[in-house]
Amino acid sequence: MAKNQAELNKNLVKVLAKITDETQMCEFLRDLLTEKEMDNLATRLNCAYLLYSGKTYSAVIEETKLSSTTLSRISRCLRQGTGYNAVLNIQKETFKD
Repeated sequence: MAKNQAELNKNLVKVLAKITDETQMCEFLRDLLTEKEMDNLATRLNCAYLLYSGKTYSAVIEETKLSSTTLSRISRCLRQGTGYNAVLNIQKETFKD
């Protein structure tokens, strides 16, 4: 019996949560995602950091070339969600210039 999409998504999250080695995570993501998909995820995370650190919408758009729609969604997630904030709080050193 085929799993529904919610189950597949949950399995992906479980797999990602269990990977503790940076090299293994990098190899897995390179296998799982296209280069463009990986770039898009990295850009979204960088945008979240830039907004989190106080940059304006226009500065972030100019620096990243991300669409205002996508940036708006990231901003909303920063304000209303917990995912970006949790990761950015834990990994502040990773994002320092």
